[in-house]
Amino acid sequence: MALSSLSSVLWALLFVAAQVILSAGYNKCVARNFGYDSVVCECNSTYCDSIGSVSLPPLGQFSSYLSNIAGSRLEASQGEVRANSTGERLRLTIVPYQKYQKTRGFGGAMTDAAAINILSLSAGAQEQLLRQYFSSEGIGYSVVRVPMASCDFSTRLYTYADTPGDYDLHNFTLAPEDINMKIPLLQRAQALSPRPLSLLASAWSAPAWMKTNGALTGKGSLKGQPGGKEHKTWAQYYVRFLEEYAKYNLTFWALTTGNEPSAGMMTNYSFQALGFTPEEQRDWVSLDLGPALHASSYPHTHILILDDSRILLPHWAKVVLSDIHAGRYIHGVAVHWYLDSVVPPDISLGTTHDLYPEYYLFGTEACAGWNPLNKGVMLGSWDRAEQYAHDIIEDLNHYVVGWTDWNLALDPNGGPNWVKNLVDSPVIVDATRDVFYKQPSFYSMAHFSKFLWEGSQRVGVSASGETHLEFSAFIRPDGSLVLIILNRSSSDILFEVWDPPVGYIPSTAPAHSLLTLAWKRQ
Repeated sequence: MALSSLSSVLWALLFVAAQVILSAGYNKCVARNFGYDSVVCECNSTYCDSIGSVSLPPLGQFSSYLSNIAGSRLEASQGEVRANSTGERLRLTIVPYQKYQKTRGFGGAMTDAAAINILSLSAGAQEQLLRQYFSSEGIGYSVVRVPMASCDFSTRLYTYADTPGDYDLHNFTLAPEDINMKIPLLQRAQALSPRPLSLLASAWSAPAWMKTNGALTGKGSLKGQPGGKEHKTWAQYYVRFLEEYAKYNLTFWALTTGNEPSAGMMTNYSFQALGFTPEEQRDWVSLDLGPALHASSYPHTHILILDDSRILLPHWAKVVLSDIHAGRYIHGVAVHWYLDSVVPPDISLGTTHDLYPEYYLFGTEACAGWNPLNKGVMLGSWDRAEQYAHDIIEDLNHYVVGWTDWNLALDPNGGPNWVKNLVDSPVIVDATRDVFYKQPSFYSMAHFSKFLWEGSQRVGVSASGETHLEFSAFIRPDGSLVLIILNRSSSDILFEVWDPPVGYIPSTAPAHSLLTLAWKRQ
């Protein structure tokens, strides 16, 4: 009898141990090395690594999440907050009374290319991919940028009103790409998300018949002047887009005045563009877009100006926002990350915020692999993950309230893209194997999107001396604190965090790593 009972207990213990091993293994990255400096994590229809829903330990303990070049991916651990200093040379001190901007969210773009790639997978793999981005077990994307009609990441050129002379937009019609691909995927993403998604619309080009060059591509702007019939029709085109998407229960938090207006001023520009000077954009918002939106069923949809590289700031903001007629319709300034290394953030973002603090700054596009010297997909590139994290921290530390990646998913070539402007993406889909790869840049995004909930407020954090670490701190709406730390150096860096009401947190940022620390403060 005793032997039988012992046997039953042993079997029970073995079963529990097996379940623990299985559950631990379930969350692990299935690493694949493609010859770059780190690895990707492979996912299929039945398996994908995930850290799941995250809850913080009790007061007096902290959580740590580590990703690094060596292959850790959101590796979770916990530790004790100490009452006394560890004596480390480097201390990061939280300054909670220094309060800055509140976050809006993080996300990516549902381009035609992204939709094509997601839908090229089996139903099970599609579900896995969408869960990775949007579910509470995933990385918490809350922003999705949606191109209005085609962009370069489409397989053809089109708008929603290609009938010449259709100033009343009688023939305005969403494309098959919207109805059959983007809209169903956005609906599925919304169903998976624990909160309403913040959808953001951007147009690349007006219909060719409205433009000075008679084409969707190249150097060209709207015919006539702001207040004229082309400008008014173009404003109504935005309203019609919002109306058509609303029929599918998809409403937009914001729209931009148009993707990269500077591109449409360039001779021989290779893909869709619509040129605006800041003066023309100011007057179009004042006379056409602002009044049209205000008179529509969507007067609360935000208008974001610029939607271009921050090298154009603060000049662009000065021209547009100094005009009270345009300024009253505008909520924020949208920036892209391209050329960020050319202009310091203090001069562009910082100055713009100081001049116009009532308007928020929002990152609307970024991707790796856009530079002709380093182009396309690099499976497993940790360097690109660091580029993302560096730019996000720099932006957050200069009043930006959110950061949006470009394509949610691309194929192994970095497309499809009709003009062969192939780039990289945090998720790469290999439809031939029915798998997708989560790049290091996916986890770079996760260190922010998973932990910085909407409404998290940036607070001060100071270093006790010179350091290679880059960092940004936030108090979340529930009062907990999140500190994100990037170490781009090739050495491990030991440090402690001092949060005066809580205590001291001992930590190490390994070489080439991204670290998120989080703890309760009450």
